[in-house]
Amino acid sequence: MSTERLLPPDVLKHVVDVHCHPTDAPEIPPEAMDELEITICAMSSMKSDQKKVAELARSYPSKVVPCFGYHPWFSYQIAVDPALSKEDHYRRLFLGQVKEATEEHTQAFERLVNLLPEPTPLSSILDEVRAHLIEFPDAMVGEVGLDRVFRVPYDYFAEKRELTPFIVPLEHQLTILEAQLELAVELGRNVSIHSVKSQLATLELLSKLATKHGNRWYRISIDMHSCGLSPQMWRDTEKKFTNIFLSLSTVINGRHSNCRKLLQVCSDDRILSESDFNDVRHVTDQTVEIIQLIAEVKGWSIEQEWDENVPWEERGVVRRLKDNWERFKKGGHRVPESKRRRAKKLLDSGSEGEE
Repeated sequence: MSTERLLPPDVLKHVVDVHCHPTDAPEIPPEAMDELEITICAMSSMKSDQKKVAELARSYPSKVVPCFGYHPWFSYQIAVDPALSKEDHYRRLFLGQVKEATEEHTQAFERLVNLLPEPTPLSSILDEVRAHLIEFPDAMVGEVGLDRVFRVPYDYFAEKRELTPFIVPLEHQLTILEAQLELAVELGRNVSIHSVKSQLATLELLSKLATKHGNRWYRISIDMHSCGLSPQMWRDTEKKFTNIFLSLSTVINGRHSNCRKLLQVCSDDRILSESDFNDVRHVTDQTVEIIQLIAEVKGWSIEQEWDENVPWEERGVVRRLKDNWERFKKGGHRVPESKRRRAKKLLDSGSEGEE
């Protein structure tokens, strides 16, 4: 696809890819970054790429919004109880969750534990993420989340990845995710969330934090990236949370039958665009692909020139998505009516409660 034919440079520069992984690629060609005409939100996901994302943002501050956090796929490398030895930590996570450990499980564990790094205490992880967020005032928390189907590989970086029989326990993932979301609330940072086959658990945690933090929760924005929610569940989620946005990618959502329906039911002002791609040379093409689909489903035009004074009702897809991104970045969303009533009751009663 030639993005130049789709979007001229004066339109392209207003496009935002809200979720991609450039530091996952073997290399990031400097010429590709120099030629990049859109803004990208570069996600980190594991220990090795936190510094890489920071370095990319330092080198290209006008093109890169850095995002710091630990993906659920790597949450098993984080120790909630730092007093446990390396072997006990991994044994508790993997064999401790198996109802009837077979010889296959035992052998797989013995092989795996020798390949794994020493787990890093959760407190150290949070200190690292905090330091990066403070260095970059516009940085987001991400990619974080939950995943109930990912199987731990023996070697994540192997060309042909061999999988173990182990899945990271959901309870452990929830602990890691909640700690990172608490940090996001504390520092007032927006979040990009991964949720695979764990949508209900994700929404229950978001509800818990909304109840706990009240207004502070609605100061930040949450992006459900490459969202796999059903259209009905998204509609209910959108009504319940005023600070949750939806971003889809053709590489993930394009192969699912409910992609168009999800875009149809999503409110016009909650949609964002993403590539979820790791090659910076192709993030623009991938982002424009989903923008095309959004325009088609929503019946919006695709701008061929940029006009700051275009009438509200005549805005094209890029202008609408840019406005949504600005709302997402700004945060400070309306507190749902039921929560406002509860907050007022607490204030009237003299209780500290929510702000």
